[in-house]
Amino acid sequence: MAKPTFIELLAPARDAEIAIAAIDHGADAVYMGASHHGARADATNTLDDVRRACDYAHQFGARIYATVNTLIYDDELKEVEHLVHDLYRIGVDALIVQDLGLLRLDLPPIALHASTQCDLRTPEKARFLEALGFSQLVMARELTLNEIAAIRKVTTMPLEAFVHGALCVSYSGRCAISQALKGRSANRGECAQLCRLPYDLVDGQGLSLVEGKHLLSLRDMARHDRLEQMMAAGVSSFKIEGRLKDIGYVKNVVAYYRRALDKVIDRQPERYRRASFGKVELTFEPALEKSFNRGFTHYFLDERRPKDGTAIASIDTPKSQGEFLGRVTRCNGNTLTIGTRATLANGDGLSYYDAEDIFSGARVNRALGNGTVLLRDRAAIPRGAMIFRTADKAFNDLLAKPSATRTIAVNAELRYTGGRLTLTLDDERGNRVTHTVESELQPAAKPQGDRQIAELSKLGGTIYRLGEAQVPGDIFIPASLLARLRRETIDLLDRTHSITRSIDMRRKEDKSFPCPVTALEPADNVANRLAEQLYRDHGVIDITPALEVGAPVTKATPLMHTRYCIRRQLGACLKGKNANRLPRDLYLKTGSTLLKVTCDCKSCEMTLTLPDR
Repeated sequence: MAKPTFIELLAPARDAEIAIAAIDHGADAVYMGASHHGARADATNTLDDVRRACDYAHQFGARIYATVNTLIYDDELKEVEHLVHDLYRIGVDALIVQDLGLLRLDLPPIALHASTQCDLRTPEKARFLEALGFSQLVMARELTLNEIAAIRKVTTMPLEAFVHGALCVSYSGRCAISQALKGRSANRGECAQLCRLPYDLVDGQGLSLVEGKHLLSLRDMARHDRLEQMMAAGVSSFKIEGRLKDIGYVKNVVAYYRRALDKVIDRQPERYRRASFGKVELTFEPALEKSFNRGFTHYFLDERRPKDGTAIASIDTPKSQGEFLGRVTRCNGNTLTIGTRATLANGDGLSYYDAEDIFSGARVNRALGNGTVLLRDRAAIPRGAMIFRTADKAFNDLLAKPSATRTIAVNAELRYTGGRLTLTLDDERGNRVTHTVESELQPAAKPQGDRQIAELSKLGGTIYRLGEAQVPGDIFIPASLLARLRRETIDLLDRTHSITRSIDMRRKEDKSFPCPVTALEPADNVANRLAEQLYRDHGVIDITPALEVGAPVTKATPLMHTRYCIRRQLGACLKGKNANRLPRDLYLKTGSTLLKVTCDCKSCEMTLTLPDR
C-alpha cells in the first residue's frame, strides 16, 4: 500500500512576527524574504529574523522557505552565493528560486524549489525542472485540475499550487509591462502594479467603448471548497499568497485553510497526512470574507476557457470589498439602515457603490442595533445598494491580540526503582527520551497520583501539553524534585528533536536532460552568464537575454501574456454569439499610455503590446 502523501499548508510572512503567527495558526511551512533578491522589495528580513522564524517553526516540524526568486545580474552572483550559504547555516529548509543561474553557483546542499516565476505550465517543463534538481515545483496559477493531473503523471516531485490570495493577471515571470513602461522590473521585486489602474477600452479610431474601469484587475483567488479535488489531481502544497499582507490577514486565512485541509485529511488518513505537528486552538472563528478581498474566484481551476460572463476580474474597483452585509433599506443624512443579521460595531468600516456608481467608503460612528448605524459623515447611499463591511472592528480586535496556541502532545511515564526516579517522555513527533535522577524516596501516606500528574502537566512556557501519564502514586515525591525532573527531561526532548529532525537536501542535476525548447525569448528571463550556460548545457541554442539586461522593447514584445481575456470578461468572446458587442481591434488607454489587445482564440489567451501606431 502506498504511503500517505504529506499535505503542506504554506503561508506567507512579511517578517518574523508574522511567520511565527502563521505557525501558531496552523501553517506547515512559511515562505519569507531574506535581505535581498526576494521578489518583494518591501518584505525583506535580516538573517537574525529568519533564524528566529526557523527556530520557532522547527519545533513543530514546520519549515521555512526563503525566497531568492528574482533575476540575478552578473555582478550580483557572488553576493547571492554568500546569501545562500548564510541561509543554509541558520537553518532555512529550502530556497524558492526563479533565476536558474543560481544552480551554477557554489551552493551548500540546500533544497531548491522552482518558483512560480519559472512559468511551469506543461508536463515537459515539469520534467525539465525535476531534472535540474528541484525538490518542489510551484505551478502557474492558471492551471486547470486536468492540467495539474497531467503534470502529476510525469513527475514524482511535490507539486505546489496557489490556493488563496491576490492574482497577477499575467503569467508569473512573463509580465514585462512594469519594466517596459516604468523601468521597474516585476522579476526584480519592483512591480508598479499597472494592472490595478483604471483603463479606457477604445477601438481602432480611438472611440471610447468602456471608460475608467479596472479591466486588468482580477478578483482574489479562493479555492477553500476545492481542496479535495486539488489533492486528487496531485497538489500536495497549498500556498497562500500575501507576503505584503498584515498579521491579521495571515492569522485569519491560515486558520481557515488549516481547518479546511484537516477535514479532508481526517476523512482520508490512509491517503493524506499533515506535514507538521501540533494542535491549534483559536480564540476566534476564521472567516475569509472578513480579510482583504476583491471578491473571490476559482480562476481557471475547472476549465481553461471560462464561459462568457464568468467574473474573474473586479473591474469596478481594485479595493477590498470585504464581507457582504445586505442592502440599504434607508439612508437619511448620516443614519443608515441595512437589511442584515450581522452585528455591527462602533468603528466598523463599510463600502458601497454610490449614486454615481463610484465605490465609496464610510465609517460607523455608533451602532444602534437591528442594522441601523450612525455614520461619521453624511452619505447619499441609494436604497437597495449593496453594503459591504471592509473592517470588522470586533473581529480585528480579536486578531490584534494573541489569537492561537499550538502545542505538541507528550506522554509521560514516571517510575521509581532502586533509588532512581525516571521520567520517560514521548511526543507526537516520534521523539522519545528518558532522564533519571537519584533520590531516596519514601512510600506515601495517601495517594499521590493526581498531584504528580498535576505537576507533570505544568508545561506553561513550553510548546507541550500533557497527554497520557503513568505515575507511581504510592511514592511521595517532593514537588521541587518532580519539577526539576520535568524541566530537565523537557530540555532533553527539545534537544533530541533539534538534532534528529529530517532535513531535505538538494537533488542532483541530470545534465544530460534536454530543455524542452531550443530557443529562448526575453520573457524566459536569462539575465546572467550562468543562466545562459545552464541552458546551453541542456541543449538550448538561441538565447535572447531578458529585458532587464538590455533586450529592446519592440511592438512585438508581449508586455503581458495572460489566460484572462477582456473580451470574455465583457461577454464578447470572438468565438461566442456576442462577438459583435465589441470591435475586433481593441486598445487599453490610461493617461498617455496606449496598449494593443490581441486575442489568440486558438490558445484562448490574450497579450498586450505597444500599439502599431
